[in-house]
Amino acid sequence: MSDIIIREVAQDVWTFSRPFVLFGLLPIGGRSTAIKLESGGVWILASTPLTDETKQKLAELGDVKYIVAGNSFHNLYLKPYKEAYPGAKLIGPEDLTKKKGFAGLTLDIAFSATNPEPALGFEDEIEACYFSGHANKDTAYYHKASKTVIAADLLFNLPGTEQFSKSSQSPKSILFGGMRPTGWQMPWFLWAKQVDKSAMAREAKKVYSWDFDRYIPCHGDVIEAGAQAAWKAAWASYLS
Repeated sequence: MSDIIIREVAQDVWTFSRPFVLFGLLPIGGRSTAIKLESGGVWILASTPLTDETKQKLAELGDVKYIVAGNSFHNLYLKPYKEAYPGAKLIGPEDLTKKKGFAGLTLDIAFSATNPEPALGFEDEIEACYFSGHANKDTAYYHKASKTVIAADLLFNLPGTEQFSKSSQSPKSILFGGMRPTGWQMPWFLWAKQVDKSAMAREAKKVYSWDFDRYIPCHGDVIEAGAQAAWKAAWASYLS
């Protein structure tokens, strides 16, 4: 039986959730998110394997035009996606090009310190905020129509109950059990990943200024409502 859960969390917004155990010890779950664009084509933050079920759903949504890496560490599955959709633009932080797993790939659009706001082609529907002050070089994406923010490691919401719902393994972890917006571990994690506090503050405030209610993390359950308040709780030290 397949362990992936595919569902439409909002109109034209689909998630692909599955188990993922970091370092073989930490059950943090994994998730890709696809958006059917009004302008045509499909945008996907690719962070899970390109399974037959995933390919089938993407084919139903339309032509994949954008393949997005959530940050410089979410690179495991980019190559299969690019090989399957060679005409799609590959988007991510410049630091990705330093990864061994990125060999043979080229970023069509890169976020960097010198170019934090590159032309993307989908800005009318999805805004982006590149976190230059975060060690992982994350980018948050805001889908305006559904009032949804999507990102990799900027907000966790563990345990990932949905992601492990088809697995015999428990999603609970003693070490990461409190890694949720209102827990003490999330602010600590953000502090540990800080490389430029002023930049982190600027970027956190930009995301907070967006009119969003839902948050789709790569790790943990989707925050279906009240996501702006959850962001404020986790990023409080950067928003003050």
